[in-house]
Amino acid sequence: MLMTVLLATGVMLMFTYTPSPSQAYNDILNLQTNVWFGQLARNLHHWSGNAMIVVAFLHMLRVFFTGGFRQPRQFNWILGIVLLLLTVGANFTGYLLPWDQLAYWAITVGTGLIEYMPFVGKWVQTVILGGPEVSAATLLNFYGLHIALIPIGLLAIMSFHFWRVRKDGGVVIPRAPDEEVEKKVKRVVTIPYLVTRELVVALVLMAALLVFSMVVNAPLEELANPDKSPNPAKAPWYFMGIQELLLHFHPLIAALVIPAAALAALVALPYLDADLDSVGVWFRSHKGRRMGLAATGIGLVVTPLLVVADEYILDFAGWLPSLPTLISNGIVPLAIVLLLLFGFYDGMKKRFAATNCETIQATFILLLVSFITLTIIGIWFRGPGMALMWPWDVAAAVVGH
Repeated sequence: MLMTVLLATGVMLMFTYTPSPSQAYNDILNLQTNVWFGQLARNLHHWSGNAMIVVAFLHMLRVFFTGGFRQPRQFNWILGIVLLLLTVGANFTGYLLPWDQLAYWAITVGTGLIEYMPFVGKWVQTVILGGPEVSAATLLNFYGLHIALIPIGLLAIMSFHFWRVRKDGGVVIPRAPDEEVEKKVKRVVTIPYLVTRELVVALVLMAALLVFSMVVNAPLEELANPDKSPNPAKAPWYFMGIQELLLHFHPLIAALVIPAAALAALVALPYLDADLDSVGVWFRSHKGRRMGLAATGIGLVVTPLLVVADEYILDFAGWLPSLPTLISNGIVPLAIVLLLLFGFYDGMKKRFAATNCETIQATFILLLVSFITLTIIGIWFRGPGMALMWPWDVAAAVVGH
């Protein structure tokens, strides 16, 4: 439904937009003031794009927590990860198109992460930007990706993804359900039962999206100015977790090693977690649910404590001045985090006498909660100079600036 809204509103916006730094911002202003329902169309497009990231992410969690990534659905799980990445890419490329201060500097920060890739980072960054920095070539590149290449990829893979869902047997159900679960499992035909429910959900979603878009406008700041950097300059919200990691680890570790390891772990997950008996059971078991709650609590407490400790207490570079920065600010803190993670895995497995499947899920939840916490800290608790402060102080500083 969100993809349909994005395509429809995107086509409308194309008629009033020119991908040029000299015209793009004025086109957005004209759209909002002189075009009938132009502001509403832009709001719908903007908020649908953000909502699609959230919905795709929640769908991935739903598949994970019900074991829907296991045999024979391994390949479709990987396709889902690709779709999530394309959805983020679509949002990221569209972020620059208004050509205002928020968009310009968010893309500058976001693409700056690419530079930390070893050997090819600078080259890849130059290809994406169309030069050494965000410019007219960048706007044209992002426009082409946003309206053509990424939507074509999304539609093609989404179609195959949906076909694979049917091919693999539809929605997962317990592999070996007990009598109580068996009574709840009711097989029905797609038409009218499933289609009716989907129509109701689509109508409710569309109504909520319309109301939200009528009340809350898509952000638009002053015209982009390469000579005037905002303080702080932040990446788009879905990259704020990575930007927060940059404050605690060496850039190579934060921008490449950790994201690449997380992505590799997600791809390998169907082959690491092969417990077919819990397929279709939310959170694997009653024990898995208790472990998940424990992991959530630990993540919510430990992550902010580590952030505060690193902000005010820990100073590996000062303590290890003779070592290269990559080791003192990268490998050493990463090794400490990995030791804590292995300790958590071993401790949870012994404490709950859990299976590998249940312990992997608890570790996943811990990392997920930690990353969400880092994202929240980056968005609302980082003020001028990326200093750690309370949200109301951040708001006051931004207004004052």
